[in-house]
Amino acid sequence: MDTPKERTGWDDRELEASVDAYLKMLSLELSNQPIKKADENRLLREGPLSKRSASSVEYRMQNISAVMAQMGLRHIVGYVPAKNVGTGISSRVRKILAEKNIDRFRLTPEPANQQVTYRLIEAAPPHADDVPEGILNPTQISTATIRYARAKKISDWILKQSEGRCEGCKQKAPFLRSDGLPYLEVHHVKHLAKKGSDRPKNAVALCPNCHRRCHYSSDRDEFTAWLYDNVARLRRE
Repeated sequence: MDTPKERTGWDDRELEASVDAYLKMLSLELSNQPIKKADENRLLREGPLSKRSASSVEYRMQNISAVMAQMGLRHIVGYVPAKNVGTGISSRVRKILAEKNIDRFRLTPEPANQQVTYRLIEAAPPHADDVPEGILNPTQISTATIRYARAKKISDWILKQSEGRCEGCKQKAPFLRSDGLPYLEVHHVKHLAKKGSDRPKNAVALCPNCHRRCHYSSDRDEFTAWLYDNVARLRRE
């Protein structure tokens, strides 16, 4: 039977070194500190990945981004998730990540009043025809969440300007709120976590679908650029 190294060419030591470097860069990015991917790539090739080329290290980082996204974790903006990740590499990267402190990278929605966070428990993938058994009594998990104070008058003004239409897809709000007003969500184009301001020039009214697109889609950067070009009040910060 082939070992993981024989199937993929990458041994566990190389994969873990790649994951460690990736998480280091992601931590820097999320704390708004500069990261130099080329330098990290070079350091890896001068050390544990001495047999690898710069391009193969770069692609491995895209593999890790893909696995992070599948697990509901943030990923490095500059490493677009690879479209095709082998199940062998994916499962091995997941196993390595499970041994790291990754909860700080978990994506958490930002509802208006109360936040409940669910975490997926990793298990062996079922066969295609198997119905997963699930968990009868899920355990509660506490996580730390950073909230930002936002001015209600800004949100109210943005929503009023939208006239009930999403400023992304230009469609009517998908439903009415309990008070009869159109339901749209205020999105800060430069995220508050990245030092964006809570001002009209940095906020748009979006339907839930376009709002999630800004945060999680593979074309989020392109969509954000489109918003800057098509919503007149927006200014890059």
